[in-house]
Amino acid sequence: MAQIHPSAVVEDGATLGEGCIIGPFCLVGAQVVLGDRVELKSHVVVTGNTTVGEDTVIFPFAVIGEIPQDLKFRGEDTRLEIGARNRIREHVTMNSGTEGGGGVTRIGDDGLFMAGCHIAHDAQVGNRVIVVNQSAIAGHCVLEDDVIVGGLSGVHQWVRIGRGAIIGAVTMVTNDVIPYGLVQAPRGELDGLNLVGLKRRGVSRADITALRAAFQMLAQGEGTFQDRARRLGDETESDYVREIVAFVLGDSDRHFLTPGG
Repeated sequence: MAQIHPSAVVEDGATLGEGCIIGPFCLVGAQVVLGDRVELKSHVVVTGNTTVGEDTVIFPFAVIGEIPQDLKFRGEDTRLEIGARNRIREHVTMNSGTEGGGGVTRIGDDGLFMAGCHIAHDAQVGNRVIVVNQSAIAGHCVLEDDVIVGGLSGVHQWVRIGRGAIIGAVTMVTNDVIPYGLVQAPRGELDGLNLVGLKRRGVSRADITALRAAFQMLAQGEGTFQDRARRLGDETESDYVREIVAFVLGDSDRHFLTPGG
């Protein structure tokens, strides 16, 4: 049921769903599972214990499912799980997990991973995420749904980026980013809210007003950043603000980018 170009190599044991297209000079490893209608354009390597969801398209010279770039890795059986309808462009690399990081790298649905970007071991990437050209997501990072990472940017290991946040181009992110945050500048400063993204998603004016007030309180209120977040949780009626509060008070191995910090 799949179309396989004569020059492609599909190793024994690989599972191909209905309607898959395997283009010229591709390699599909023995443990790979491709969902229905997955297309590998040409010169694509999909290897390791890797699952690719339906209707995903992978463009030339991408390498998907190779071992992690971690010197502690000793060949453990780890995985890469990619959801449905992703667009993985030229020269993208996505690595499998490590035993110390939970053993699995996960990519959600409907993402766009532009040319040359890298998703490292044990990263957890949500739905509708966009990672722009030549950006790197380090090991153990969490990118929640609807995050955009601008071109030539880097996200440090263990960093969490909350839902709907946007990272500007040529930015290094070394600390957690609150949901709906806007980060820019070379060393990653929290410079406001992703208002454009909120409006595009049809968030109500009342919720946007509540988010702007919450941002001001986080920037200028008394006490620590966590203290301000707790007060927000007690006072707000907006689910969007509560989401920020839960994110700030959740477990993390990093500090936060703070307004004006």
